[in-house]
Amino acid sequence: MLSQTSEHALRAVLYLARQDNGSPVPAEVIARALGAPPKYLAKTLNVLAKRGILVSLRGPTGGFRLGVSAEALPLARVIEPFDEPRTNGTCLLGGRACDASTPCASHAHWKAIGEKVWAPLENSTIAELLGDARPQSEAAGSTPGISRSDRLEAGATSSTGA
Repeated sequence: MLSQTSEHALRAVLYLARQDNGSPVPAEVIARALGAPPKYLAKTLNVLAKRGILVSLRGPTGGFRLGVSAEALPLARVIEPFDEPRTNGTCLLGGRACDASTPCASHAHWKAIGEKVWAPLENSTIAELLGDARPQSEAAGSTPGISRSDRLEAGATSSTGA
């Protein structure tokens, strides 16, 4: 259903939403927690930051944090940069142009299917997807699931933290 990049993006946003203190989390730490390739995930996180979904902070204590509250963040906004609805104008039935002004026989039906698939992603938020998994309170100043040594190690291996 989702591309691997969209899945990684969604999992990273969910991971960050579970953090209760809003502190930036280095890309390397997120990648390790998710089992994702670090460089690949860092590029994905940077795309999300450019779209305002995440905030990227540089430096040894930098990393990523949510730029939008989980309650106000629709799943479609996280997925769209990587799996936006296809509207390339090529007809499903052949190589001719196909759009609202020159529709093919299947155009209206295919458009309706796309809208039905995309609507739940637009109408569901990150907070709803988390359900009861929202934030797990731990000691003040800590990031759940991330030890101080993980944070220091990630800061030492990355000059940007992002």
